[in-house]
Amino acid sequence: MHELSIVMSIVEIADKEVKKAKAMKVDSIELEIGTLSGVEMEAFDFAWEISVKDTVMEKAERNVHRTRAKAKCADCGHIFYSETLYDDCPQCGQPFHEILCGRELRVKALTVS
Repeated sequence: MHELSIVMSIVEIADKEVKKAKAMKVDSIELEIGTLSGVEMEAFDFAWEISVKDTVMEKAERNVHRTRAKAKCADCGHIFYSETLYDDCPQCGQPFHEILCGRELRVKALTVS
């Protein structure tokens, strides 16, 4: 379950930012997680619950923005939403495309006090 290590990394980032700001805790955190990032949200939620206890993140409001994956066909240039890494282009049927967004996994904002 790599979601546990992801959440632990987020807690580590938050801890560093709290120290840098000479604050005590995180009030809110905004995350961006793409649908093709490989993060299983149910496992992420479970890992979150156990990982933030007794940390600067314990009472933080969590806002997760799921970025829908978008791809560009390498053959015809059509831009389309992709549900998997292997979706064919809906316009020409070709299997090769470039993922434009949807793999994101980042902390967008932290509010500390």
